Amino acid sequence: MNVTLSPWSVSDADALAVAVGESPELAVQLGQAVETPAAARTYIAQYLTDDEGTVAFAIRVDGVAVGHVALSHIERRNDSAWASYWVTASRRGNGLASRALATIAAHAFDAVGLFRLELGHRVNNPASCRVATAAGFAAEGIERAKLRYGSDRYDVETHARLSTDPRPALELVPLVRAVVRPGR
Repeated sequence: MNVTLSPWSVSDADALAVAVGESPELAVQLGQAVETPAAARTYIAQYLTDDEGTVAFAIRVDGVAVGHVALSHIERRNDSAWASYWVTASRRGNGLASRALATIAAHAFDAVGLFRLELGHRVNNPASCRVATAAGFAAEGIERAKLRYGSDRYDVETHARLSTDPRPALELVPLVRAVVRPGR
């Protein structure tokens, strides 16, 4: 299994649509329906490409996008950013998300020059908490009713990692700046 991180491309639309089809809760988290390749292409073009405040990568297994890891809200005054991640249902449970999160944290500290990374997960999502903890993010507290998905509100546990914190003993994922396609 060849795992890499590389930028999203609109050609990943089929893979994103499959991911949302496997995990309907992902569409809720993304904030819009992306179950079709056309909708997924639009979503990738609008939200999963780099800009001044965002660095986004597809988590790829053998060239196919099976997840996402990103830094957003990059803020230079305090050298901080918000980290996020997800992995398709069929690829969960084998450490991909933790390794990808640890990789983007190393990238943030070493290449981007950030000092503090933050993230949050619903308190009813213990798997996401395990990902954050394994990637070296320490729990900092609960934010009551912070997230709203549809009409439901969720408490969020926040985590953070500082550039001075010990690095987790995880194998990092190669970060490739060019998009890799299956079979190439």
